[in-house]
Amino acid sequence: MNDTTTATLHGSYEISADPARLDAARIHHWLSTDAYWALGRTREKQDSAIAGSLNFGAYHRDTGELAAYARVVTDHATFAWLCDVYVDRPARGTGLGTALVTAVRDHLEPYGLRRIMLATADAHGVYEKVGFTPLQNPDKWMALGQH
Repeated sequence: MNDTTTATLHGSYEISADPARLDAARIHHWLSTDAYWALGRTREKQDSAIAGSLNFGAYHRDTGELAAYARVVTDHATFAWLCDVYVDRPARGTGLGTALVTAVRDHLEPYGLRRIMLATADAHGVYEKVGFTPLQNPDKWMALGQH
């Protein structure tokens, strides 16, 4: 399956998994300065994360400018971790975040993954619209390197 074939339209935006379209400098700026989970992340660390992940961008159809971003870490067989979901401030409130996460979910569906995970402190409503639910048995989950 080709990971670059996703192209979904949402209003004046196109959502794509084409890595050639990513604006890595803009993504790094957003995340390292305005995303509570990635504040201070170095450009080198962000570029490495992008290189090892399946990435999605939402682009203005008229200008091609990146307006939102999401990253997925996956084995393409059983599991995926959705992370670094960010919508540029001027595009917030347009439904673009929900459209982006929907496009990610739909792109991953053919793989038959058993589970797609994510963590959020404040966007539960966005993810619930797409079908995400709280963990039923959180006491079964563990993590190494928590902050």
